[in-house]
Amino acid sequence: MRERLPFDHLDDRLARAAWSRLAEPEDRAATRLVAALGAGPALDWLLHAERGLYPAVPVPPPRGNWGTAAARWAPRLAGLDPRRELEVIARRGGELILPGSRAWPVGLDDLGECAPLCLWVIGARDPATLAASSVALVGSRASTAYGERVAADLAMGVQPKDITVVSGGAYGIDAAAHRATLSVDGPALAVMAGGLDRYYPNGNTRLLEQVAATGAVVAEAPPGTAPMRTRFLSRNRLIAALARATVVVEAAWRSGALSTASRAAGLFRPVGAVPGPVTSAASAGAHRLIRESGAICVTDAAEVAELVQPVGTALPEEPAVAAGLLDDLDGEQARVLDALPARGGAVFGAVVRSAGMDEVSVRAALGFLELSGRVTREGGAWRRARVRG
Repeated sequence: MRERLPFDHLDDRLARAAWSRLAEPEDRAATRLVAALGAGPALDWLLHAERGLYPAVPVPPPRGNWGTAAARWAPRLAGLDPRRELEVIARRGGELILPGSRAWPVGLDDLGECAPLCLWVIGARDPATLAASSVALVGSRASTAYGERVAADLAMGVQPKDITVVSGGAYGIDAAAHRATLSVDGPALAVMAGGLDRYYPNGNTRLLEQVAATGAVVAEAPPGTAPMRTRFLSRNRLIAALARATVVVEAAWRSGALSTASRAAGLFRPVGAVPGPVTSAASAGAHRLIRESGAICVTDAAEVAELVQPVGTALPEEPAVAAGLLDDLDGEQARVLDALPARGGAVFGAVVRSAGMDEVSVRAALGFLELSGRVTREGGAWRRARVRG
């Protein structure tokens, strides 16, 4: 039994680093205790609890009692000194960031009591900036050539819009998305299940070093933490919370990528899925998302970008539709024209969602608008015709 720790445990930075070692990811009791007392005083409480003394806590634990929670944290007090982990991360050119700091991705706060208490980071850019406009491209490790090609196409295709690609750094779809992003100098963010003293899987070390050199690699677990299976599942919630939208590129019926999609849906983030060959078991999970969970069918980068930056989310500086452009249009035609972005184009599915109309009506309206010279079609996107004068 110890009465004190070999570091200033009331220092918030050291205390949060210590809690990342003491508590497993998604330990709601730890998060609730720290929220109620503060990270440092919560450590002080644990020191008393280890001696059989239980100071009052102003909130109840999520389940059980505080003694049960203390019993699972106390064994890790032995040898606890987060200064070692901070030295390790500093030697690797990284840092520890805390909630509320400039570099903290605010999307993580949407996890509530499942949010991490801190984030270990190695990277050239801060996670908050990277996550501000981002999409998670996830899928099976046992990917097919089709899945990897689609992942690469989507990752490269969103770069003109400066959308960060978020993934887990694993073999298969994750690696294909990261490699493609790096090939066009795009922003990338990788989320690890273990500590950042070494990247996992080992075969992707060079890839993850490149991600860190231009974007960032993050983890909630401190250096020295092994990437156990349960931590991979918990890691998926971070991917879902960091990204503005999640797209499952290729996933089998029971793929772990479906967990990420489920967490994203629970956070009210858009979820997309890429259809594959109906004969491919590797796409069964993606088809299941579309059929049973209402995931949006995604077939190209423009549709991915629409999930991240929906039509109408930013108000244009000029009137939505130039004066006179709606003249002689019926209600549905005017509505479809108004649904198109002031600048740039939108794929058909995005126009349907923005206008709030059925596909047949939108297609008819676009046909009329095209014939009347009010819209043009460029590739797979519709855009307003340029107004002269």
